Amino acid sequence: MSKKISGFSKFTKEEKINWLAENYFKNSSITIATIKQYWNDTEKLQELHDDFIENTISNFYLPLGVAPNFLINDEEYAIPMVTEESSVVAAASLVAKFWSTKGGFKTTVLGTTKIGQVHFIYAGEKDSLETYFNNNKSKLYAATASITKNMEKRGGGILDIQLVDKTDALENYYQLHITFETKDSMGANFINSCLEAIATQFRTDEIEIVMSILSNYVPECLVRAEVSCKIEDLGGEDPQKFAEKFYQAVKIAEVEPYRAVTHNKGIMNGIDAVVIATGNDFRAVEAGAHAYAARLGRYTSLSHCSIDNGIFKFWLELPLAVGTVGGITALHPLAKLSLEMLQKPSAKDLMQIMATAGLAQNFAALRALTTKGIQHGHMKMHLQNILNQLGVTHLEKEEITKYFDGKTVSHAAVVSKFNTLRETLN
Repeated sequence: MSKKISGFSKFTKEEKINWLAENYFKNSSITIATIKQYWNDTEKLQELHDDFIENTISNFYLPLGVAPNFLINDEEYAIPMVTEESSVVAAASLVAKFWSTKGGFKTTVLGTTKIGQVHFIYAGEKDSLETYFNNNKSKLYAATASITKNMEKRGGGILDIQLVDKTDALENYYQLHITFETKDSMGANFINSCLEAIATQFRTDEIEIVMSILSNYVPECLVRAEVSCKIEDLGGEDPQKFAEKFYQAVKIAEVEPYRAVTHNKGIMNGIDAVVIATGNDFRAVEAGAHAYAARLGRYTSLSHCSIDNGIFKFWLELPLAVGTVGGITALHPLAKLSLEMLQKPSAKDLMQIMATAGLAQNFAALRALTTKGIQHGHMKMHLQNILNQLGVTHLEKEEITKYFDGKTVSHAAVVSKFNTLRETLN
């Protein structure tokens, strides 16, 4: 029997849930109860969440954690992080505390330029197109005047409009490459509105507009974060050996793409968690960061390390197009709370905080990998997740956790120990 349906978007939320339960789940009553279990108790708050996307049936919760003790440019921060991956928040917190006694993190915004493009097809003479563009460039700015007025008051707006010939890559393909400053706004709607106004003004019978859209590749919207200290201040049994091994681990990520992807994924563990907590677009940030990692023609590490004259230095540079006003940042109660926790940062401040979280996460991962291995910390959380699934008591959790200290954790082994313990107690 077909499960096709028309007019689904016009159903009430209750009707959507009932239809799904009847058609896609074996136990409709349990399904409905589970979905409704995650509704907000406050009707107004639930309505707010319902309006974020289409066809909403419930809320999908992720933990909101806090990583304290971050010292960034001599300012103290507790950083909100939203993630489902175990040990991310713990690792960031440990590294924050570690570097807080060594001068903390130093960060700099290297640029805030964002990019949008009008893509079009033109089969005529290039000289004629260039003449048309130069003669009408001022009109392109004028076409956006009503849109850019308020942004310009805040110091932003359109920085430049360039005609770019891309016919060597695709026949008759040109673009208007437009740079923007959007201040504390991420600026997606602002940029796209400007682009569409420019496209309308620019099109002719010979110029076929294909599309107008911002780019999530923003190589000039850059931030840098770094830590440094004397090698002996790294601590441990042999700080020199640790520094050298750490350095080699970073170098491997610079030259080996298979390692670089996972290396950078670790960086994004920290960054994405803050991006989500503050209501920003983690897909855009991810796409831009990974594109930047491949900007030289091969995929490489976003972070780097040096050992010079007894000084250990670890840093990263990456693009981060984020905002602190507009969009979900102004609507989601926890996003607003997260920004308040960060002392109501500007977009530049937030770029630096996010980059710091990414560097901290990367340091934590590399320190684990080059010493006791990455699984040591992961397995602790993995064990707790298994125990929670089994519904153990507090005493059982203590007993099983103690038993697996120093042992390999697997789901089968934990279940076996759990069953044995239950039999013993019974």
